[in-house]
Amino acid sequence: MAEPFVGGEYVEVTGMGRISVVDPASGEEVDTVPLCGDEEVDRAVESAREALAGWQGMPASRRGEILAEAARAVMERRDELAPLLTAEQGKPLREARIEIRRFVLTLEHYAGLAKNIRGGYVPDLDEGAYGMILRRPLGVVGAIVPWNFPTTLLGNKLGPALITGNAVVAKPAETTPLTTLRIAGIMHEAGLPAGVFNVVTGDGPTTGQALVEHPLVRKVAFTGSTPVGRKLAALAAGELKRATLELGGSDPMIVCDDADLDRAASAASVGRFFNCGQACLAVKRLYVFESVAEELVEKLVGKVKKLRVGPGTEEGVMIGPLHTPRQRELVEGQVEDAVSSGAEVLAGGKRPDGREKGNFYEPTLLLEPSHDSRVAMEEVFGPALPIWKVSDLDEAIERANSSVYGLGSSIWTRDLDRATEAAERIEAGYTWINSPQIVYDELPFGGWKQSGYGKEHGIEALEYYTETKSVVVRRSS
Repeated sequence: MAEPFVGGEYVEVTGMGRISVVDPASGEEVDTVPLCGDEEVDRAVESAREALAGWQGMPASRRGEILAEAARAVMERRDELAPLLTAEQGKPLREARIEIRRFVLTLEHYAGLAKNIRGGYVPDLDEGAYGMILRRPLGVVGAIVPWNFPTTLLGNKLGPALITGNAVVAKPAETTPLTTLRIAGIMHEAGLPAGVFNVVTGDGPTTGQALVEHPLVRKVAFTGSTPVGRKLAALAAGELKRATLELGGSDPMIVCDDADLDRAASAASVGRFFNCGQACLAVKRLYVFESVAEELVEKLVGKVKKLRVGPGTEEGVMIGPLHTPRQRELVEGQVEDAVSSGAEVLAGGKRPDGREKGNFYEPTLLLEPSHDSRVAMEEVFGPALPIWKVSDLDEAIERANSSVYGLGSSIWTRDLDRATEAAERIEAGYTWINSPQIVYDELPFGGWKQSGYGKEHGIEALEYYTETKSVVVRRSS
């Protein structure tokens, strides 16, 4: 039985019962973890608070060295961690290895920024006086991480939080806590001081709420759905806590009549169906110029029909199961609604034959559902992609901006003017031009509209884990 990681060790707690962690491919129990309540969360937060003085008092360069060493230790254990991630989340082993590597790269990136944390100096404020701008850590940070990329999205929070001198209490999703717990132990073994990184387990209403409301937690970093993000923001606002919210998305992809259609079709397939479509930044709406729609759709259908569905441990599998039965039912309902609104099913649209166990669903393409159907209006968190034909760039951008979400977006065109116009007009925090949907640590990432606020990645993320303080110094003579 797995246990929370607090103060540099795994601690056995009574909690409020235990939660079963289930393999999405088989429905079998992998392990159990405790449902932590107020007492367990308080213990973890106190451990983080006690660690703050030593961690903050350490030179930033030394924090960077420790973080880099901890990241290397995780990478050395990737072959141990990847099967555990596949077992609890469902993704193919290849994708699990990619995710562990992505976590490590993010920690290494922020370890390298350790010497770039700077304040400021303002001369001649007044006669005989100058000013300093100090940058200080916030204190204890609560990191609440979802189930779709439990390690990648942890790294987005852990890297900037730790390098700026904060201590972290993480709460992974109740369905995917195991890899996070193991990583915490590995990082401590590699030299991360006790209490700097703690992990509590449990659900959102109990454990997550206790963490957000704890009076010693000064910042909450959350990735998840927009409805849950709204509730979390309200809780954090009660004590004016800092919050970074990376929420839902319904990312549009525009394919113009001058695009490289082979590359665009590949990007649409990977961008939609990676991780079984369970990604905030997945391609979720495809708008294609009418003159090339038939050709692009033909290429895309060909690619999608080659995608093999099955357990993540099977050789050659490219799409694993959806994470939970409820998630599959949600996607099925969205597809059924699209078909009832007039959509043509070009591929998929059903559970695969011969896969009675597990939460499997075929990769699905839907042509021309209604613009007020659920797949157009809601976030589709699974392997279904709606496709619409558009007459020109103006119509494509208008449709792209019709969503309440504004996370990512992409356009495929050889025309620099079109690309520039799309980058300027699409209401999203990220736009890829002739590029697959890869997020880079060097660039700030965050949503517009109901996709959240605050930035992860980039040096900008450091601002969300520090406070600035102004100091006036007057010379004595």
